[in-house]
Amino acid sequence: MPDQLVYRFDRTLDGLLTAVFDAFARREQPVSLIGEQDVLPMFCDAEHHVLTDEQKAARVWADLEKRLPHEAVRMLAVSYLSELQELDDPLFRYVCKVFRQQVGEPSPERNFADPDVLAVTRIAQRVMHERLRMMQFVRFQKTQDDTYLAVIAPDHNVLPIVIDHFADRFRTQRWLLYDARRRYGYYYDFQSCTRITFDTDAPLAFDPKNGRLHADVMSADERLLQDMWQTYFKAVCIRERMNPRKQLADMPRRYRRYMTEVQQL
Repeated sequence: MPDQLVYRFDRTLDGLLTAVFDAFARREQPVSLIGEQDVLPMFCDAEHHVLTDEQKAARVWADLEKRLPHEAVRMLAVSYLSELQELDDPLFRYVCKVFRQQVGEPSPERNFADPDVLAVTRIAQRVMHERLRMMQFVRFQKTQDDTYLAVIAPDHNVLPIVIDHFADRFRTQRWLLYDARRRYGYYYDFQSCTRITFDTDAPLAFDPKNGRLHADVMSADERLLQDMWQTYFKAVCIRERMNPRKQLADMPRRYRRYMTEVQQL
């Protein structure tokens, strides 16, 4: 086996799981995983192109569910929603270590002395923290057809793990929660959530810069409510006690831009 073998994959979770399958099938351990468009690292002896295979990925995932506790498996899935390139190598090595565990050895998910376990766990915690922020800072706006729209642009792809919260809390309303950064969202119709995307050239009902509904689709009372919230936000603010640094720490700019009470202030 070459000393500097790298695996090239498509940066999907199925692709990473297929890479794990290939590593064991080929009896080799790559030093790193790289994306399809990445430049080969220096001193690379060889590379293997991983062809994503859903069946192989499903086999690896099913085996992980047998070997790890439910929460540990969920943590692996959550970590991949970070979309961070720095996760690829530690997550790959973590999964490989799970399959190399001998009978009777402790499960690795709580071995935080292991740098790969620690890295994956910390990234998963960052994703879960962003999920919490989404539940705090999402703002819905009412359209003329009584559908509520909220636009977000989180650092991590948290929609899949936050959507159940809104489906449970706003089950008596039609709403659309849209991720402007990743150009997809979920529409709730009183019964179920449907994943949707908009055509690239299709006109949007909102301003992509701040998520504000256009005047011709905003309901008659939504404008009044937004003005009231902005007035309230100004009224409760004590100028002499303003602490912009603390305010940005509690409410980062990436959330503020889509919050109606702080827009146009």
